[in-house]
Amino acid sequence: MLVRSDATCASYWNQHEKTKNTIVGHWFRTGDKYYQDEDGYLWYAGRADDLFKVNGRWVSPAEVESALISHPAVLEAAVVARQDENDLEKPAAFIVVHKNVDPSDALARELQDLVAQKLGSYKRPRWIEFLTELPKTATGKLQRYKLRDRKKVE
Repeated sequence: MLVRSDATCASYWNQHEKTKNTIVGHWFRTGDKYYQDEDGYLWYAGRADDLFKVNGRWVSPAEVESALISHPAVLEAAVVARQDENDLEKPAAFIVVHKNVDPSDALARELQDLVAQKLGSYKRPRWIEFLTELPKTATGKLQRYKLRDRKKVE
């Protein structure tokens, strides 16, 4: 997405290359991706650097997360790409459940099936890991890089 406004920055301090890659004339490249549906509505698909391909098709972590949090047991969800045994990217989901819910293999399979049914099997998380909380900044922004760096739990 590109935006134009007097409220955007003029440049990044001492980051010439980042400025050149982000600001194009009067336009600011946000790094956010959207898609337009058949009715003309725009839908947020996530950050450009968060999207990844599975079987040659784009996966938006935000879309998978939305499907996961539609389940009544799920409080929060985060999705990142993870390499499988063949070095192919597949979705990995990190789930925080509500306090009255016990994480289990059965719940993980239920969540995987939910995503496959709603979005398609290629968006189905290959791995589901239950956490007590998601890593976030002091302002509450998800720190996906910490999830990408986690070692796979088998």
